[in-house]
Amino acid sequence: MKKETSPWTSLIIVLTAPLLSVIDVFIVNVAVPSIKQGVQATDGEIQLVIAGYLLGYASFLITGGRAGDYFGRKKIFFWGMLGFTLFSCLCGLSRTPFELNIARFFQGISSSFMVPQAIAFIQVLFTDPKERAKAIGWFGITLGIASILGQVLGGYLSAVHTIIDGWRLIFFINLPIGLASLWAAHRFLPETKQQENGGFDYSGIAILTAGLFCLIYPLAQGREAGWPLWSMLLLLASILILAYFIYDQKAKLKRGISPLIDTELFSNKNFSIGLIAVLFQFMMHTSYLLTSAVFLQNGLGISSVNSGLYFVLPGLLFTLSSVTSSKLLAQYGRLVPQIGIVITIFSFSLQILFFETRVSGSVIFVLLGIYGLGNGLVLPSLLSLALRGVPQRFAGAAAGVYSTFQQTASALGIGIIGGIFYSVVGTGQDTWDYGRAFHYSTYANIACLVLTGLMLSLLPKSKNETRELHLAE
Repeated sequence: MKKETSPWTSLIIVLTAPLLSVIDVFIVNVAVPSIKQGVQATDGEIQLVIAGYLLGYASFLITGGRAGDYFGRKKIFFWGMLGFTLFSCLCGLSRTPFELNIARFFQGISSSFMVPQAIAFIQVLFTDPKERAKAIGWFGITLGIASILGQVLGGYLSAVHTIIDGWRLIFFINLPIGLASLWAAHRFLPETKQQENGGFDYSGIAILTAGLFCLIYPLAQGREAGWPLWSMLLLLASILILAYFIYDQKAKLKRGISPLIDTELFSNKNFSIGLIAVLFQFMMHTSYLLTSAVFLQNGLGISSVNSGLYFVLPGLLFTLSSVTSSKLLAQYGRLVPQIGIVITIFSFSLQILFFETRVSGSVIFVLLGIYGLGNGLVLPSLLSLALRGVPQRFAGAAAGVYSTFQQTASALGIGIIGGIFYSVVGTGQDTWDYGRAFHYSTYANIACLVLTGLMLSLLPKSKNETRELHLAE
């Protein structure tokens, strides 16, 4: 452990995890048409390129957070980043849809081990409330940068035609960043104190993974297959398995056995309500990124390169408002994300009004920018509000649970709201079908935003957020 390493240096290193994981969501969304053609995939197989990543990601996030607690956060970050870099290269080398989806699944699992360490490091390294707020602000900035890079690179690289197909480059680009992060982590990142008491809950991992698989897989594939009986049975099984998981975790805690999730976490009102808000917000966010990208390219006939460029302004404004939200949150609390929700609903309302089969580029540019501005006030704030009052000993577990809800919500958004979009498009796939589909999916996104705002209204008011953070330590 290198004690002289600055917490801010450590933060820069671990933020490469959310940077790469978010880039790989955005970059694939824009490049889906090129990937489909490159590996000769069916619609169902190409949907798994996104859903398979989210499935692996969501299934092991809590495990990844707890692994950092027990085996050391530096160690788990390093091995997670190594796996992510390796499987990114295997994605780029894939020749068939099956090879690509297997590599994407394990790429998602690797993300689930490296990303919770970034959130946990923020909890552990920044004990001062003001410094922690700044660190969380930089977390939000990283998400904004990742969204810009993902959209732009996905559009540009998918249109590249050289010795290496452009769609392969969207995966190979992770190699230099991953190698640089691995070197910096080995050289500078300090190891955190490991929890030596108790064991590692392997049975809990198996139960949770099975429950999440039964939930996410049929949502990703059920609509495409016409919602057959197996998809309904898996969804029913997911409810029963996840209910048993909660029972199992409580029983282990009572018997003095270390569970995968300490259910005492949910006694924190901010954390429990914050998780529900995260669920609805990320259902909206991830599904909107997919439906808007498909609408721009297939509905309006915009090229992948230009489609990516339309997301530069929302990415920049997301970054700007993320920085602003981290400064305002200490003073105004939940009011900050509530304002962001109002701005986002305003943007969506105008998009429903103006986004038809013909719409000027300037209108698209401005309305997408307003969306980025509003969303930047919400996402980083949700992280801060949800983790407020969580003791440091729960840092890894809380980070894992938060990230699991985030990724599960993303998968739900793709399955439910994305399903609404593709159901309206139907088999005709005329430009008008895409316009109607975008409108219906946007109505669903507005409903999610309203529910997020409702959850935020249930949070306790606070005139001085920093004081509450200090008292929670």
